[in-house]
Amino acid sequence: MSITFSIKGTIDARRSARNYQMKPVDKDVMDAIKNFARAMPIPFDHHVTIRFFQADPTKVLYPFMKSPPNNIAFLSETDIIAISKVGFVGELLILYSQSKNLSTCWYGHYKLAELERLMPHLQSPDQLKEANTGFGYSKGETSGERAICITPLGYYEHSGLRLMDRITEKTVSHKRKEIIALLENQDDFSYLSDDILYALDLGRKAPSAGNSQMWRFGFDDSFNTITVAMPPGYQHFKWEHPNVDIGICACHVWLGLLDRGWQPTVKVCEEAGRAVWKISLA
Repeated sequence: MSITFSIKGTIDARRSARNYQMKPVDKDVMDAIKNFARAMPIPFDHHVTIRFFQADPTKVLYPFMKSPPNNIAFLSETDIIAISKVGFVGELLILYSQSKNLSTCWYGHYKLAELERLMPHLQSPDQLKEANTGFGYSKGETSGERAICITPLGYYEHSGLRLMDRITEKTVSHKRKEIIALLENQDDFSYLSDDILYALDLGRKAPSAGNSQMWRFGFDDSFNTITVAMPPGYQHFKWEHPNVDIGICACHVWLGLLDRGWQPTVKVCEEAGRAVWKISLA
């Protein structure tokens, strides 16, 4: 299984962006992204739906941010496993977009009524009531597909960045915990191979809600299988779907092993009410 962009360079370069130029993505770039979305090398079965849609910057879709013309929605069923797969699948497309010099930002809190106007996807008008104060799907498991997360897709605007975003960029977004602090058992650190450490280093650079970095790494099969999961009972103070973030992290770990020449197998299961990813060297 091959990835056509620079894995480490792309992960290192990616930052969540909240300030965009109000111009559409170049057609040849958008065509390449759509083609990649149709043929992404996902190493497991999934039913994540990717939809591209246009937005109006004069309307509120994202809180505290104007939307660029191009956007992507990631839809799935709302069980724990499906939601976590959204993170894995969506992050691979987001990283490909980054490799094309585009900016993105994972958003789970979006204006549901505006998204439905721009991209009809709900089965009933009553489902608008599922939004948390009008922003985002946040009811928990229910029937049918929902837009779990969306992202703007466009060109970063360097000027006019809000003061809060400047502070966040410098003091929050770029800070990452060391690998040893993210291990379920810190004594495991001395047994990890260079390839495993490389993959975990890319895993720890994954984006997460409020930069909470809630993932923890464990090991099975004599350190030949990496597990990625939240601590049992973890709850984020405002983000309803932290299992999305776990899927994002698992994507980074998988890509790290690919980058070192492995062809890892990937499985995800539910344990103790959370998604647990198992990425095994093959």
